[in-house]
Amino acid sequence: MAQTYTANDIQVLEGLDAVRMRPGMYIGSTGPRGLHHMIWEIVDNAIDEAANGFASEISVTLKKDGSCEVSDNGRGVPVDIHPKLGVSAVEVVYTQLHAGGKFSDKNYAYSGGLHGVGASVVNALSEWMVVDVYKDYSHYQQRFESVPDPKTGKIVSGKPVAPLQKLGNTRKRGTVVCFKPDARVFQDVNFNSDTVRRRIRELAYLNKGVKFVFTDERISNPEKRVYEYCYEGGIADFVQYLNADKNTITDPIVFEATKDGTLVRVAIQYTDSYTDTIASFVNNIPTNEGGYHEIGFKAAVTKAFNDYARRQGLLKEKDNNLAGDDFREGMTAIIYAGVKNPEFEGQTKGRLGNTEVRPVFEAVCLEQLSIYLDDLKNQAFAQKIIAKAITAAKAREAARKAKANIRAVGQLEAAPLVGKLSSCTGKKPELNELFIVEGDSAGGSAKQGRDRRFQAILPLRGKPLNVEKKRLEQVLQNEEFRSIITALGTSIEDDFDISKLRYNKVIILSDADQDGAHIRAILLTFFYRYMRPLITEGHVYIGMPPLYKVAKGDKVIYCYDDNALPTAIKKIGKGYTLQRYKGLGEMNPEQLWETTMNPDGRKLMQVGIEDFVEAERRVTILMGDKVEPRREYISQYANFNKEDNFVPVNESTREQGTGNREQG
Repeated sequence: MAQTYTANDIQVLEGLDAVRMRPGMYIGSTGPRGLHHMIWEIVDNAIDEAANGFASEISVTLKKDGSCEVSDNGRGVPVDIHPKLGVSAVEVVYTQLHAGGKFSDKNYAYSGGLHGVGASVVNALSEWMVVDVYKDYSHYQQRFESVPDPKTGKIVSGKPVAPLQKLGNTRKRGTVVCFKPDARVFQDVNFNSDTVRRRIRELAYLNKGVKFVFTDERISNPEKRVYEYCYEGGIADFVQYLNADKNTITDPIVFEATKDGTLVRVAIQYTDSYTDTIASFVNNIPTNEGGYHEIGFKAAVTKAFNDYARRQGLLKEKDNNLAGDDFREGMTAIIYAGVKNPEFEGQTKGRLGNTEVRPVFEAVCLEQLSIYLDDLKNQAFAQKIIAKAITAAKAREAARKAKANIRAVGQLEAAPLVGKLSSCTGKKPELNELFIVEGDSAGGSAKQGRDRRFQAILPLRGKPLNVEKKRLEQVLQNEEFRSIITALGTSIEDDFDISKLRYNKVIILSDADQDGAHIRAILLTFFYRYMRPLITEGHVYIGMPPLYKVAKGDKVIYCYDDNALPTAIKKIGKGYTLQRYKGLGEMNPEQLWETTMNPDGRKLMQVGIEDFVEAERRVTILMGDKVEPRREYISQYANFNKEDNFVPVNESTREQGTGNREQG
């Protein structure tokens, strides 16, 4: 390490070098999320053209060579020479950070790309990029490449190969951007077709009447290669799509208004479920962490329904107002804010921070909901929701008492709720792990095989309750869930406190069969509904037990899916023995440790939420009332034992050694 620190040690990163040195600052990560964020940045620009009335069709194509092409029929990026920089506007947009036409509302009333970094960041992190502009009856093109400097060998990011060139005349209009992510930057440069297609469909719902075309040229089956989306009903169609596998009790309530320069769009539909789903967006960008538009919406719903209940005499003068949670039970809502100068938390735009949006949303939603509720033809629905809310309030009070009881027993070291928990001796939560294990037999093996210094075991003695079909007070009556809540120490719902989490990793360990998959789905649904930060902050994992043991003499290979078996057999040679594990209980403690629990050799799948809307839909399909969608989904997708699903987990920070573990 240098002993001196002078001006010579200060680096000045020119052009796009800063992006390449710290890509996570601009796209979130160099993993799958960051890779796909590259597409969203370019698509956002095309969407802005459509959202402001300049484009009617947007196409996204995944090419066989690993590149992605995004096109629109909008106005086309300006091609004239920039007055200060002396190069074409195309070159400025794709090579200069904080350069763009969205810093004012002159060209775009509402825009998702406000920082002026999206297009240039994608260029910086691409092996190459080609931009075609069709404008004023002319076709222009410019190519950019990230290549080593001949003198220093250092990669120069997004360098123009040549100035913008006019290739010919055309009647087409719009912009086409094709880029190939750089394998020197990303962990994996293969785009996921389902991820891209779902986002394109979502954008089609949010942009009523705009045609979206998604093509994956890597797929040979023509029926699964091209998808077209166009929804004339917009967010009304969106909310119905989300509720397709639920039992709805009303048609969508839809309204739109503009107030103080903010566009408000809302679609609400009620179901007979016990949870609420709110998907919010700002200028077409998902705000999975909410923000002031959601806060204003929720406040309006609470006031509108309470006021209505008072007017109708459904709540007496002596009665307390009902809580917002009561009125939102069974609600599915899409809320969309068009904001001229949105302030997001970070470049990845997870939460809206504009405080002025809250009163606008609250005022518009309160006015529109009040009009709807007072309409004579909506009285049957309105009174049904009030009755549902009153029932929910009673259930909420019962759940409050049950949660208080859990908190009380959780403070007792010998609490009966955790009597079957085999805790660990380690006192540092950041190093500790909790295995939630299916069955007493497997639980016994796990208790004997674990390293008791940092691994705790909680066996499930029966199949837990399907929380998707129950209210909270019913969930809290289930012994298995009470044990999990008490063991984790965080409480649930609004009382959830991640700082009190006793285990950094919560690992679901169940058999690789249909029952095991069902138990995983039940537990994940519980965490998703009542302890969601456990998932969003990366604490939930699925343990991956092997399916096969291939052995000859003292040579043993464990296979974690069917695809790995032929390779293992070939490697171990003739005269092998093959054991197919039907369940965790078939493994002795040493085998369970070696294959599934030892941080030095195990495989874990980390659970996350990449797409909130899709996560909500999958929970409904897997755990809802309708059987046929669940059967179709399971037959197509439910295979946790696929090598493609494994997420490498960094175990190097653990202080405890694994060579001489303390068993039992």
